[in-house]
Amino acid sequence: MDHLVLEIGLALGLIAIAMVVANRFGLSTVPFLIVIGMVVGPHAPTIWKFDFRFVETEALISFMGRMGVLFLLFYLGLESNVSRLLKAGRSIVIGGSTYISINFLAGLTFAFLAGFELKETLVVAGITTISSSAIVAKILFDYRRTANPETELILGITMFEDVFLAVYLSLISGIVLSGATSFGGVAASGGIALAFIVGLLVAGRWAKGLLDRLFSIASSEVFVVVVFACLFLLAGLGETIHVAESIGALLLGLVLGETTHSQRMENLVVPFRDFFGALFFFSFGLSIDPFSLGGAAWFAIAASVLSLIGVTIAAMIVGRRMDLPIVPSLNIGFTLLARGEFSIIIASLALAGALSPSIQPFAALYVLILASISPLLAKESDRIAALFERIKSQFARSVPDEVEAVEALDAESDEPL
Repeated sequence: MDHLVLEIGLALGLIAIAMVVANRFGLSTVPFLIVIGMVVGPHAPTIWKFDFRFVETEALISFMGRMGVLFLLFYLGLESNVSRLLKAGRSIVIGGSTYISINFLAGLTFAFLAGFELKETLVVAGITTISSSAIVAKILFDYRRTANPETELILGITMFEDVFLAVYLSLISGIVLSGATSFGGVAASGGIALAFIVGLLVAGRWAKGLLDRLFSIASSEVFVVVVFACLFLLAGLGETIHVAESIGALLLGLVLGETTHSQRMENLVVPFRDFFGALFFFSFGLSIDPFSLGGAAWFAIAASVLSLIGVTIAAMIVGRRMDLPIVPSLNIGFTLLARGEFSIIIASLALAGALSPSIQPFAALYVLILASISPLLAKESDRIAALFERIKSQFARSVPDEVEAVEALDAESDEPL
């Protein structure tokens, strides 16, 4: 019997419970939604007519989750400002290259020391490098940081990561799946992705007046359909040229955020963002098999610690170069620490290429750990910054005391007997 509607209702009920519990303790809903999805899913029991495996609705929930990513990033773009983003071009390049370099090299070193072969090493390095744009957006919304000075840098690094991801996926796909790769093909893929991102931002700014006229639609019904048509068409177009669909949604939001209709679009998107965004994190949890995680536990924990160190170092370097205080710098690192959909995509290449079977459970547990701790650390960035300052001041006080003690000993040794 078809229980499609019942399964969707059951999924929404579980999502509601997870969100109520998270709000009760004042925490981000992301880890709660992922965990509740992981607890049910393919290995959950069937009780009477309640099928917790979500067999019939798995594809539908997954698709609605993808819609959630689009709405999350589209809204984030509307909240931002393309003019400010273009003016921050230099800082974005510096921040993105610093962040990618530190985290990618750390991933390569970690995988090499863990004993992986070359192909597996490249896959693991990719898994540990790319942030989850969906979780990044969720953190910025949950903690009301969309207007913070560091947010434009976070968004810029996210887009920088996408250009890197386009080049990296082209390269790693050739190595893992075919055993060969073309430098020209990799360069072309990265160039197309970069041209799409920069070209759309520049064209959108140039066509602001035209967009104002095009979206001057009195009917709310027609306005909704036109906005959503643009969103899905542009996201889908970006995906066809190897630009992540979420980045296409972010770019459209940045462009339309410059128009006089931005506030109307924000009010329109908010309920869709919240509803489908929750489904995304729940569907992500459904994709994780909890019984496969045990063997990868220590490996994933070690990689998570290394990633935390890497993003913190990168954030402090970028923050110092951009003259940002310690709290905004930590916000950058802790927000970008989240790993998610892109890491899972890269991990799927290992499965397609018949590489080490340990990569899949490692990726799942690694993503779960960082998707859970990133919102928690981002929330407590003020306290962590205060702790850093306290340690720094104590160290600064202890050094002069030690110097004075050494000088006193030297003075005593110089006294005549």
